[in-house]
Amino acid sequence: MVHAHMTAWFLAVILFFVALGLHKGGKQKGFKIVQMILRVLYILILATGLGLLFSLANISMMYILKVVVGLWVIAMIEMILGRKAKGERTQVLWIQFIIAFVLVLYLGFSLPLGTYIF
Repeated sequence: MVHAHMTAWFLAVILFFVALGLHKGGKQKGFKIVQMILRVLYILILATGLGLLFSLANISMMYILKVVVGLWVIAMIEMILGRKAKGERTQVLWIQFIIAFVLVLYLGFSLPLGTYIF
């Protein structure tokens, strides 16, 4: 389950940047298609993440924090893509995305359930 969750996140981040590239290139139809695929990946991310969370015998506050920060990352991805589509500014959202992404990576790799890097 951990590998499915990590793969879904990895694909989501790649597709996020693909969507940004398509938007910058003026390919709106491709942008919308990739955005819809991203939304399906969000469901997979949430399903695998909740599966991992409820597989624990003792859920600590650090895992709850990771869930909240993970939702923050997904929200920032959606808001960045939505504002890009409307032509609005996204600088503050990018700062939030970077902070949340670094924090969720740290939590994900440092908590006992997962891959050990830190």
